[in-house]
Amino acid sequence: MNKKTKHILSIIITTIGFAIAAILNILIPQKAEGVTFEPHQLFGTEINSNQAYRVVLIAIIVLYIVIGIVDAHSKERRKKYQKAAPFRFVMGLLLLLWDILGTKYQVLTQPFFPGPAGIMEAFVAEGDFVLQNTLYSLRLYLVGFISGTFAGIITGVLVGWFPKVSYWVSPVLKVLGVIPAVAWMPFALTLLPTPFSAAVFLIAVAVWILVATLTAAGVESTPKTQFEAGRTLGGNEWYLVYHVALPHALPQIFTGITTANGYAFTTLVMAEMMGQPGGLGYYINASKVWSAYYKVFAAIIVMAILFSIITNLIELLQKHMLRWQKGVVR
Repeated sequence: MNKKTKHILSIIITTIGFAIAAILNILIPQKAEGVTFEPHQLFGTEINSNQAYRVVLIAIIVLYIVIGIVDAHSKERRKKYQKAAPFRFVMGLLLLLWDILGTKYQVLTQPFFPGPAGIMEAFVAEGDFVLQNTLYSLRLYLVGFISGTFAGIITGVLVGWFPKVSYWVSPVLKVLGVIPAVAWMPFALTLLPTPFSAAVFLIAVAVWILVATLTAAGVESTPKTQFEAGRTLGGNEWYLVYHVALPHALPQIFTGITTANGYAFTTLVMAEMMGQPGGLGYYINASKVWSAYYKVFAAIIVMAILFSIITNLIELLQKHMLRWQKGVVR
């Protein structure tokens, strides 16, 4: 089997699971009683949640076909696509199983475990409100994460380079590192002017501690021979920090950023559940009160997509910044 045929086969395997899920969603009749799909106006078109679910499946199929065609021109991406094909096939079949158990026959306990069509009701019926809360969460996350990252890198460099700074700051980082950021919520809400600034503070603290600790460790572990080489070339102290210590610490800095990303999302959701006027955490809390669990699942899916996108962006930045490692480390 040549490379082209193998890749075409991987595209078929990738998409066929989702195609089966879409086809059987149409062919299998609705057996559970009392399940209705109310039509809604969406982008000038009348559509119900079950039809919207089929549209999503078709969109996934088209997306993976396009990605497969694009990845065919890169050996590395082509191998990655082919490796993931069986997993994506199984994901399509699992969606079919979920559809049958949660919607068609409703074997799963309702309303706690709605089917995919039920979850789509949240997007079809109040997509504007979901988008509004998603943008609120994204703005809150980005402000807190970016400010905490920059503060962490600056603190870590100072702690790792200056012994006197390390003497005073390292114990603080160690103590704060074991305290969950949300534990500071009562103080943040009291001392800061708005709930938004309080949540930004909590996210920034969670990120700052991790990034600062790992940045300091990276700077401190820089081999002396690299500093000696820099001094031989005429570099002053700040030159050694910027061109020697900081580049050496980059792998650990990105480890801190990647780990902090998960903590930031956890802190974000908990902060939104404890006093924010919007956001996905707020949306989950409000939906839970009314036992609208399909909305809870909708918010969780949006969170998962956002987290995956941000994680992939961080990985792309890491690959670019650490491109010198290619062929050097495993």
